[in-house]
Amino acid sequence: MLQFSRKSRPLLGLDITTSSIKVVELSLSAGQYRVECYGAEAMPPNAISDRAIVDVQAAADAIARAVRRSGSEVREVAVAVSGNNNHMAKVIQMSAALNEAELETQIELQADQYLEVPLEELALDYQVLGRSPRDPESIDVLLVAARSTLVGQLRDAVLQAGLTPRIIDVESYALENACSLMRHQLPDGGIDRSVAIIDFGASTTTFSVLRDLKLIYTRDFAFGGQQLTEAIMRTYGLTIEEAGRAKKEGGLPGNYQSEVLDPFIDDMNQQVLRALQFYMASSADRDPLDKLLVCGGCANIPGVADVIASRVGIAAEKGDPLGQMRLTPRARSQAVQRDSTALLVALGLALRGFD
Repeated sequence: MLQFSRKSRPLLGLDITTSSIKVVELSLSAGQYRVECYGAEAMPPNAISDRAIVDVQAAADAIARAVRRSGSEVREVAVAVSGNNNHMAKVIQMSAALNEAELETQIELQADQYLEVPLEELALDYQVLGRSPRDPESIDVLLVAARSTLVGQLRDAVLQAGLTPRIIDVESYALENACSLMRHQLPDGGIDRSVAIIDFGASTTTFSVLRDLKLIYTRDFAFGGQQLTEAIMRTYGLTIEEAGRAKKEGGLPGNYQSEVLDPFIDDMNQQVLRALQFYMASSADRDPLDKLLVCGGCANIPGVADVIASRVGIAAEKGDPLGQMRLTPRARSQAVQRDSTALLVALGLALRGFD
């Protein structure tokens, strides 16, 4: 089974990607979140392929290093299955008269009619959303399924790192959860508004649209900051490691802006325009977007949100999920503010401890 937790107690948000491991621990006091601990560690090359962990031990070792670096003593974690092609989600209607045990039984009996993959290949879970607006005698239930092999790989890597996987979520829902931390950047706090989050990862960019802070659309694109690193490597004859450091720390030749960075920013804009076109074409009744938040490591390129806004004609801003939070000195020392735009999934997972 996937594991949608029903109890609140501290846990680590653990974001596992092709390029890195990110770990976040949050606390909540007087209605305000605080970042207690943060740690990041590079993922060994080839440990993950096509969003699947292919070297469990290498991934486990990287997870353990990230947790040690964070200094957190929490050992229960939330992780997420990534990739839109690796999970399925559907809202179904069930009788409101069923008790919890009956509901679970009925969902297990009927799940195969909603899913295109044989049940024996899937891990399932569900969450009751509330009374169905279509039928007062029914409730809406979110049915989520992910391939058992992917869930097993995640669980094995976490266990081998000496941790306990309390929640196995889906990445898109973790991102939705994290968007509540950016309400201060949204018109009317996101209520009755359509806002987009474009999250530029190392190799994959995710474009998500929320209405009333609820996810209504998401799509992945094969594009990310790794392409900028590779362009630096080719242009200046550096190793991939040297190019990565130069991208973050600076010190590149004077033609870097015009020869390498500006073309990459043009590519970023093309990805945003493409994502918007797919979104508007996906349904005849799409609302125009009120705001676009630019996230991921590429969001830290100076002025990139303003450039995107001018090109696409939508107000855009760098996402700031930590803007309303307090930070411990330990978290500050681990550069959590520098990495904040790339922490949506880790933060969204850490928030599951307060459900």
